[in-house]
Amino acid sequence: MENIEHTCETYQYFTIIRCFLPTKEERESCRCGKLHLPFALAVRCTEPIEIQTADGCQRMTVAEAEARLLQAQDWQRLSMGSGTKGPRWFDWACLPMLHGCEEDGQHWLLIRRSLTDLTDKSYYFVFGPKGTSLSQMVEAIGARWHIEEDFETGKGLGLDQYEVRTWTAWYRHVTLVLLALAFLTGICARDPATQTSEQESLLLPLTRPEVCHLLGQLIWPHPHNVPLLLAWSWWRWCHRSRASYYHTQRRLQAG
Repeated sequence: MENIEHTCETYQYFTIIRCFLPTKEERESCRCGKLHLPFALAVRCTEPIEIQTADGCQRMTVAEAEARLLQAQDWQRLSMGSGTKGPRWFDWACLPMLHGCEEDGQHWLLIRRSLTDLTDKSYYFVFGPKGTSLSQMVEAIGARWHIEEDFETGKGLGLDQYEVRTWTAWYRHVTLVLLALAFLTGICARDPATQTSEQESLLLPLTRPEVCHLLGQLIWPHPHNVPLLLAWSWWRWCHRSRASYYHTQRRLQAG
């Protein structure tokens, strides 16, 4: 808990954080607002909450609140952002929660539902400024995808392959890996597909793993020619783009 509080005090530019807290103390600290920062906290379907109903304040689980209070028209289809196969569409619904038996307009129960399996749901406690919209909550939760993507790409560059015993050596290793990651990101940002809307081009933007693979093959080439390597990379790129397009169409038709 001290590490979380130190991070929040140091990086004041955070607008919303995504927490997966293992201990009851840490979860209650977030729920009670001790951090004084907006957050989205993933919870189980059996987590108890307090909801204002027509019969007054009642305590129930998040699954019971969903079953009793949500109607079919309350669900909205929103994208969490772009994934490897295109936009990640889900159905979302939001219910106001009580905080200390009072409705302050800053606490919500957020529910995410799969388009293909209506029983596949995720639940979140959200704390934010008054007037926070559903799309802003979804955008904040979807930001975690970019963090996981950065870790995965960083591991491909050797982020988890250090064999050192001192903090200084570890810091130098991680810094070099992050510089390499920033270099690949700069190359991807100059790709024309990155600056083109999805409606104008079916090709997905160039990815950092693909740039890393190309540079590795061109700098330390295997015994084959450059045109063959570029043709193979182009085939992979087109194949991934087509797969993303048809995957998105199938998800939209399923909805």
